[in-house]
Amino acid sequence: MELEKEIKLRFRFDKVVSKPIEDILKSCEDLKSTVEPDYKIKISDLHIWFTIGILRREKHSPNLHIELEKMEDGNTFIRGTYGPDPVLWTLFMFLHFIVAGVFLIFTVIVYSKWSLHQSYKFDLMVMITMIIVWFLLYFTARLNRSKGIPQMKELEELFDKVIE
Repeated sequence: MELEKEIKLRFRFDKVVSKPIEDILKSCEDLKSTVEPDYKIKISDLHIWFTIGILRREKHSPNLHIELEKMEDGNTFIRGTYGPDPVLWTLFMFLHFIVAGVFLIFTVIVYSKWSLHQSYKFDLMVMITMIIVWFLLYFTARLNRSKGIPQMKELEELFDKVIE
């Protein structure tokens, strides 16, 4: 995968394997005990989460969510999503909503002051600042993602052990 060249912040992939779902889940259970301190594997129904172990985890450490679907021909369709730590992702989304809310509020204020022929320079500066903050959040997320790419490749290797 060319992870460095993707624009998306959360990588997704689809894969079809000839291994049945039961064998994949059994492989995960077997692998779980052998990689326990360095990696954590969590299984819930047809969902599998691969994460970096607590001792090696950084703020930019990714996780891999796998969803298994049974196909009519006996193969297994796999949907995978790499993503940041859920707590970090929630923080970034919260900050995005705050920035968007402040931007919208000040848009209304600027329009009101403009229509009343009052000075709106400060309010316009707040709007421009929110745009700058939004870009800073985006580039911070990209930086965190690029720092996590080596660990994404580790999780991919771990996942490949499961489906072999």
